[in-house]
Amino acid sequence: MEQLDLTPWRCPEPLIRLKLWLRQARPGQSLHLILGDAGSRQDIPAYLQRLGHSVRPLEESAARLSLLLVVGSRPS
Repeated sequence: MEQLDLTPWRCPEPLIRLKLWLRQARPGQSLHLILGDAGSRQDIPAYLQRLGHSVRPLEESAARLSLLLVVGSRPS
């Protein structure tokens, strides 16, 4: 599984980098996504769900959020 650590960047850079990753992603591909920016931690999971991807929180703290993203599938 790939990992995309977006903690060094502030909004909108994490979303831009995630969109670039999604362009090459295949349906069913999974990604461990790590977010640090407060705005990104709130906005990116909602954005991914609107697109029809499965998003599951793995770990959350005051400083970061780790997610499991599965491309092109919704949670069952």
